Parts: sequence; structure tokens; C-alpha cells
Amino acid sequence: MTEQSIVLAADVPFPPSVEDFYLPSILPWAEHNNYWFTKVTFLVWLTVAILIVFFLTAYRKPQLVPTKKQWLAESIYGFVRNNISVDMIGPRGVAFAPYLTTLFCFIFLNNLWGIIPIAQISPNSHIAFPAVLAAISYIMFIFVGIRHHGFAKYMKTALIPPAPWYILPLLVPIEFMSNFLIRPFSLAVRLFANMFAGHVLLLVFTLGGFAMVSANAWFVPFSLVSWVLTIALTFLEFLVIALQAYVFTVLTASYVQGALADGH
Repeated sequence: MTEQSIVLAADVPFPPSVEDFYLPSILPWAEHNNYWFTKVTFLVWLTVAILIVFFLTAYRKPQLVPTKKQWLAESIYGFVRNNISVDMIGPRGVAFAPYLTTLFCFIFLNNLWGIIPIAQISPNSHIAFPAVLAAISYIMFIFVGIRHHGFAKYMKTALIPPAPWYILPLLVPIEFMSNFLIRPFSLAVRLFANMFAGHVLLLVFTLGGFAMVSANAWFVPFSLVSWVLTIALTFLEFLVIALQAYVFTVLTASYVQGALADGH
């Protein structure tokens, strides 16, 4: 290890504290511990702005022979409507296609920041954003079920499965946990864990290459291997990014379908 590396390592506080998990504000006039407008917050706002501008400009003057932008917007909406909403929910799924399309695009673009240079972090690698998205979907499918069946009938179909009466004391708590506790928790944690793990992996291999170069000239070939693996993992992470957006949207649609179903 070089003398410069030792000096830099000595400047890093150890052990890390809880405060190290919070990004500092990117506003030049804000204090270091002011977390209300961080890089992650900026990326979320930028995602919202990009989606609004893209769909507004794509459909501002729709044409019978679509432009490239209109074709792309229609393809995204058609994919979610036909392959997720209608396939999972049935004909009634068309009514949920706008929300599911927005959900898919929002998650996908937020995930994509994790492999874009300079940004290099997904807002969904912070548990707060997947938790809010899961809460919105959770409230929506419960509201849809109560509105469709009525409160009493919905709770009956959600909690009481068709089974012999003597097994119900065991099954009812399981159904309650599955439908009202595990679903939102699994939605949020699945998205968060995948994005956080991908971010950490890319960070480890990228910084590992620099660390080996700084440590010793003999490690330079290994640093090149580390950076090649970083590129390979970036392509793999892109597949995970698209898959997680798809899975979150499909699970939301399946929960809506279950809320609208007459029985389990």
C-alpha cells in the first residue's frame, strides 16, 4: 500500500455511523446534514419530469401514421395494457392500464439511473421509495376490492378460504398475514434488495480495480479483470432493472385481480 493510500485511509472515519447511510444535500447553500434535497431526490424529480415531457410531447399531435416518439409511447402502453393488465386482470384490466404503465415506466427509469454514468445510483436502492410504491399499490388493490365487493364480502373472501371449519383458526391468520402484511413488505423489499445489491456489486468491482492499482503494480492485471467484470455486470444489471420493473407491475396487477375475484 502506498503512503498516499495510507493517508487517505486514515482520513476515513471508522467505524461508520448511521449518518454515513444518508447522502448529503446537493444544494450549495445547505448544511452537510440537511438531507431534504439529495442526489436521489433530484433523480426522482428528473424521472417524473422526463416521463411527463415524453408522453405529453408524444401524444400532443397524434397521427394515424405515428412518429417515432408516438410509436415508442404507444408500444410501451400497449405492452403493459395487453401483456400485464389484460393478461392478469382480464377485460377489466384496461381500466388499470394507465396506472400500471406509469408504475412500470417510473420504476424502470428510476432503476436505470443505477447504470448511467455520473448518476450511478438508483433511487430504488433506498428503501423509502420502494416502500411508498408498495404502499400505493397496497392501498389501491384493497380499495378496489372493497369498492367491488363491499367491505364485509371483501374481508370474507380475503380472510376465509374454502376449507373445513376446524382448519380456519389456523388458515385465517395465515391469509391475513399473506394478503395484508407480506404483500406490501415483499413488494418493497424485493425491489429495494435487487437495486441495492446491484449498486453494491458495481461499486465493489469498480473501486476494487482502483484499489489494486494503488496498492501495487503487480495487481494491475487483476484491476483490468475487475473492470471487465464491472462492464459485464452492468449488462446483467440492465436485465435486472427491466425485470424488477416488470415483476413489480405484474405482482400489482395480480393483487388487483385477486381483489376483484369472487373467491379464492
